[in-house]
Amino acid sequence: MSTDNRVQTAARPLLGVALMALGVGILPVMDGLAKHLSAEYHVVQVTWARYLFHFVLLAALLLWRLPLRELIPRRLGLQIVRSAFLLSTTLCYFGAIAFLPLANALALAFIGPLVSTALAPWLLGEHAGARRWLAVVVGFSGTLVVIRPGWVAFEWASLLGVAAGVSYGLYQLTTRRLSGSGRASVTLFYTSVFGFAVLSLVVAPFWTTPDLGGWGLMLIMGSVGALAHFLIISAFEYAPAPALAPVSYMEMVSAVTVGWLVFGDFPDAFTWTGIALIVVSGLLVVTGGRLPKT
Repeated sequence: MSTDNRVQTAARPLLGVALMALGVGILPVMDGLAKHLSAEYHVVQVTWARYLFHFVLLAALLLWRLPLRELIPRRLGLQIVRSAFLLSTTLCYFGAIAFLPLANALALAFIGPLVSTALAPWLLGEHAGARRWLAVVVGFSGTLVVIRPGWVAFEWASLLGVAAGVSYGLYQLTTRRLSGSGRASVTLFYTSVFGFAVLSLVVAPFWTTPDLGGWGLMLIMGSVGALAHFLIISAFEYAPAPALAPVSYMEMVSAVTVGWLVFGDFPDAFTWTGIALIVVSGLLVVTGGRLPKT
């Protein structure tokens, strides 16, 4: 192998990490726009707009890059189940951020990997091992710290954040069942098709006609979401999943920044403690029970 080829091979994982970091870094921008829009529009309508523009932009991109035969879905039933879990995740998460600081809602949604780890033995026949089970216990303890049930600080919307995390864990499990059955970008496309179609059937009772500014913000929200997911998908073409999983937690940094600068929300000491427990437990899960060496 030539020197140039070795350099290119070594650079691929770094490019993957950079794409993942950029993708998760801009996702909270979409969340911030959804939170802002939810003050005027119902969460169902905001979620519908997110799926609409995500669908339009992703369809244009895939039709440009791929032949039509590549867009034929495989394992359609499992695709529908997976898409339903992601739609549930988005609805619950957007509902949570309408009332909670972005960092709080995201921390609760981050229990997704813990849920998938806890359910994998029964749904996939995979055994987690003692260290990963310990990580799950630590993560759920962090969730209780963020929620603080029974305390004055308890917010009912925290339950929506937990529901988003549970749905996301189930989404991850079905995604693993779909692995190897087609391009990830095509799978994401059909996820957007399902969400847009279902929400179009139910959005009418929640509809408030947006003005030009509202449509513009919805377009930006959907565009940012589509771009973020495209970057995340692209990252997996350059780097293996174990190398990228810890990078996904950089989303919390961006969520705290957006929440603080735009909405004036900054996590208190209890929330930071819960976030730390959830993030550490998630890292333990994805690294097999051992924190990565620095």
